[in-house]
Amino acid sequence: MPEKKRTLNLIDTTLLVAGSMVGSGIFIVSSDIARSVGSAGWLLVVWILSGVITLFAALSYGELAGMMPQAGGQFVYIKKAFGELTAFVYGWTVFLVIQTGVIAAVAVAFAKFTGVFIPFFEEGNVVLHISNFKITSAQLLAITVIALLTYINTRGIENGKAIQRIFTSAKLIALFSLIVVGIYYGFHTDVFSTNMSGAWDAKQAVPIKDGLGKIINYDFLNLSGMALTTAIGVAMIGSLFSSDAWNNVTFIAGEVKNPQRNIPLGLFFGVSIVTVIYVLANVAYLCLLPIEGSINGQTVIDQGIMFAQKDRVGTAALFVVFGDVAKYLMAALIMVSTFGCNNGLIIAGSRLFESMAKDGLFFKQAAKLNKFAVPSNALIFQGIWASLLCLSGSYGDLLDYCTFSSLIFYIITITGIFVLRKKMPHAERPYKAFGYPIIPAIYIVLTSLICIDLLVYKTFNTGMGLLIIALGIPVYYLFKKNRVTENEN
Repeated sequence: MPEKKRTLNLIDTTLLVAGSMVGSGIFIVSSDIARSVGSAGWLLVVWILSGVITLFAALSYGELAGMMPQAGGQFVYIKKAFGELTAFVYGWTVFLVIQTGVIAAVAVAFAKFTGVFIPFFEEGNVVLHISNFKITSAQLLAITVIALLTYINTRGIENGKAIQRIFTSAKLIALFSLIVVGIYYGFHTDVFSTNMSGAWDAKQAVPIKDGLGKIINYDFLNLSGMALTTAIGVAMIGSLFSSDAWNNVTFIAGEVKNPQRNIPLGLFFGVSIVTVIYVLANVAYLCLLPIEGSINGQTVIDQGIMFAQKDRVGTAALFVVFGDVAKYLMAALIMVSTFGCNNGLIIAGSRLFESMAKDGLFFKQAAKLNKFAVPSNALIFQGIWASLLCLSGSYGDLLDYCTFSSLIFYIITITGIFVLRKKMPHAERPYKAFGYPIIPAIYIVLTSLICIDLLVYKTFNTGMGLLIIALGIPVYYLFKKNRVTENEN
């Protein structure tokens, strides 16, 4: 029976964290955030808050990673703190929505931007139409990318590690270059100072629709007090989605050298690097583009950050510097970014499903390692379901399902720190949660408020997330019954 090798060092864990976090969101979601909060100051606050909240969570996870440095990560932590049922419901949700949904969304983003170079893959190019069911060329390319990365990773962890190092390094360097160019160019104009002159004048862009429901313009609603707080909470869904998947490194603990040290440090360094990049990227946007604009604007300056074409604010910002070539530069950067991001997601998710299978809580074939000492069956199951999701839902729906479900289980996992301090007071803790109990408690409170906000204002999609979580309960008992039957036989 092949055995896993611990080949991933601190650089690999840091790159896995950073690479899994940075996909396409940073180049897109700032437009939606700007429409929600309406000013430069509050745009930056949303990104800073998301980074701080994510860092609080990562610092708290370090304690759990040090205590339980085995494959499966968050699944193992929840099982120790709250039992098998809660852990299974988490793993079920990861398989059905969180991991596979993000893989699908990132793959679709890769395909959409490939369309900039190859028109055949442009968004909306339908290649198969049966009744109301449509398959586009972009969806087919997304599935192809998932299949390719899945295959590569069935050939050994070294392959996945090499891809992660190359693509994550490339996109971080490219992002830093974008930031430097944007800020340098922007500080030679008055765009940034103009944006900051009304930094705290919060306003929400409210769509005006024609009789057919098409948005023809926007009106602006001034925000303050509770209305502003609510708007910030809703706006954060995009920035939190862009900052998600940092916990994936815990799933692959069984292949990390000295995991008690390297996983907590990898979480800290990876999340910190991405948070700084995200905030500086938005500073660069504000140096190049006005925060406000018009949906009917003819140029990227007229449209501003709020109404960048198709929300592609990164492309609009680069256009100011490079002109028409900007769309190709940004498309190439997003393709590199999403390819590396999906590689990290695919590596990590399969290890979680392998861990579940070993406990009899997933298809038993997923527990088997192939001759390259990787869980190839788990990789394949994950790839098939992610591919089906590519065909089933829009990027926005997947984003909402994934983010809300992730936040629920982050809250549960970090609550587990308090539970395990009581249940296992003498367990070895090479690293203790930073700022315990205050920092973990602040995270739980803030994230709970965001979840309540999303339930109220994104009721359908968050309700769907809760339904998926709830469906895991009867499925758990089916797996449990099957496990008992197999043991009796």
